[in-house]
Amino acid sequence: MKALFINGSPRKNWNTHKLLESAMKGASDAGAETELVHLYDSAFKGCISCFACKLKARKQDGLCAFHDALTPTLQKAHEADIIVIGAPVYYSDVTAYVRAFIERLCFPILQYTHEAIAQMQDINRKPTKRTAMIFTMNCTEELFKPMQYDILLGNNIATLKRIFGHCEALNVYDTYQFTDYSRYNSDMFDPAHKAERRDKVFPEDLKNAYNLGKKLAEM
Repeated sequence: MKALFINGSPRKNWNTHKLLESAMKGASDAGAETELVHLYDSAFKGCISCFACKLKARKQDGLCAFHDALTPTLQKAHEADIIVIGAPVYYSDVTAYVRAFIERLCFPILQYTHEAIAQMQDINRKPTKRTAMIFTMNCTEELFKPMQYDILLGNNIATLKRIFGHCEALNVYDTYQFTDYSRYNSDMFDPAHKAERRDKVFPEDLKNAYNLGKKLAEM
């Protein structure tokens, strides 16, 4: 059983990366073979609308026909049983690299046929992969729905669920952004409150990530 973890943050050893490492530990403890990929380690494009993945003459393997630095990661995702995407929230949605990855991952699998659409709409179909998204954000839990984050981020979850038949989500709120808040124009945030959440709440978030990875591997 292979589990692929995707870090969609440009920052390493920070919130999203640490949560993914914890989820990886959970999956590994449940017997999965795990691997982590940092999307920002390479330059790539989103879908270029070439429609090569829809050509009748092409073998429909579910892989993006456009080859660039993302191709090896897409191949790994194709072979994985589990895909977990770590997505920090920038400007009310996932990072551009996460969005590009989801486009390139999912669009080649979607086929414009009545049969394919009917299969995706079958609520009783067996999932082809187990997927999850871990969202990290400045937004507080109280503002999550009023700010419509449930809709904005939910579109990404819905896409993965529609394509693969399964997707779960872990929301990590009010995260610690800077090591020194005094250096930045950020007086809307209380550094003491942020530090307290980092010390008291984030360890619980890490446990939740561990349990998520473990659950996906045990399903």
